[in-house]
Amino acid sequence: MTVSDPPVPPRPLRILHVMARLNIGGTTPYLMQLIAQQRALGNSSRLICGVVGENEGDMHYLADRYRVDLTVLPSLGREISPLRDLQTLWLLFQLIRKERPDIVHTHTAKAGFIGRIAAWLARTPVIVHTFHGHVFNGYFSPTKTKVYVWLERFCARLSTRIIVLSQSLKRELCEVYHVAPAAKFEIVELGFDLRPYAAIDHTSSVDETARQAAEFRARLTIPADAPLVGIVGRIVGVKNHQMFLQAAQLILKQRPDAYFVIIGDGDLRAQIEVQAQTLGISDHLRFAGWITDLTMVYRALNLVLMTSLNEGLPVSLIEAMAAGVPVIATRVGGVPDLLENGELGGIVASQDSAAMAALALDLLRDGKGSARVQHTREVALSRYSIETSAGKTDALYRKLLKL
Repeated sequence: MTVSDPPVPPRPLRILHVMARLNIGGTTPYLMQLIAQQRALGNSSRLICGVVGENEGDMHYLADRYRVDLTVLPSLGREISPLRDLQTLWLLFQLIRKERPDIVHTHTAKAGFIGRIAAWLARTPVIVHTFHGHVFNGYFSPTKTKVYVWLERFCARLSTRIIVLSQSLKRELCEVYHVAPAAKFEIVELGFDLRPYAAIDHTSSVDETARQAAEFRARLTIPADAPLVGIVGRIVGVKNHQMFLQAAQLILKQRPDAYFVIIGDGDLRAQIEVQAQTLGISDHLRFAGWITDLTMVYRALNLVLMTSLNEGLPVSLIEAMAAGVPVIATRVGGVPDLLENGELGGIVASQDSAAMAALALDLLRDGKGSARVQHTREVALSRYSIETSAGKTDALYRKLLKL
């Protein structure tokens, strides 16, 4: 009888992520948790990023929370400046050549352009870019959009593989914008540490999140028993808060006891406040601003709406689903895949506030304890864990490196 040799553990990988800035949004928490999970798998994983703009929320604190090894290049922010971007390209090239990573993995548009070019010049073995969404709809003028599409097509040629978050996003990038052939893409869903949301118990009135939710409502002068509908995200054009207000006005005609809350902030807040006054709903609308711990928010909400013109795989919907809160969203980006074409939540056409209001009234009657919401919660908790996402990403890296 022979004793077989123990299995050889997988070789640790050297991974360098590049991202424009740690602004508020779904990409930042995902990337921080991904890097932490990659380290837990035995790899070396670190990040190069720029700085947030003056009017943007900053999630730099997450880098400290997850102990992310971070190098800041201030010029790698969002704004485009040809001369400064060339300097950034040179600095990034030098950093990559010094680090000699196995993989350079870029995120967000500008970091994707500069990072992939720098990685290609430094002869990095594997270059991966993730589309967490895209900027081809709802962001820029038609001329500027064409430039971005051309740049993405060019950088796709430098990429070993392109990750997308859903089948719908892959189809859009392949068939509508012709960024790259289908074989170049790989689908890897986002993942998060959803344990805080899984711990929310909507049947209990004495747990910690129930107490925090009551304080949240009291602070915003919202009655404890009023139906509360929320939207979570930056107050910017692509999030289309105007549709949220229009739906709110229609809901109030049938449910005058309902209240609405906007969690987040942004450049268009003043404009949204004026529109709320014009629609006559200001007395039932609250602005909560940025909130770091959203567990109390989802505990307090009866329904979450998402009205975006363009999305990848919306984190606010994943969090709400995991927290056991029903959701309704516009049929954009990866939303149909996330909600399984309406099986896991309501879907309406973009700008159709009447349909959104009608669905909202139905879901407010059903409540958070319906069998459909409980099934949705189970699916979200099992499908969108950070362990699952990091495991798929690690397997892709090793396949591309032929390990």
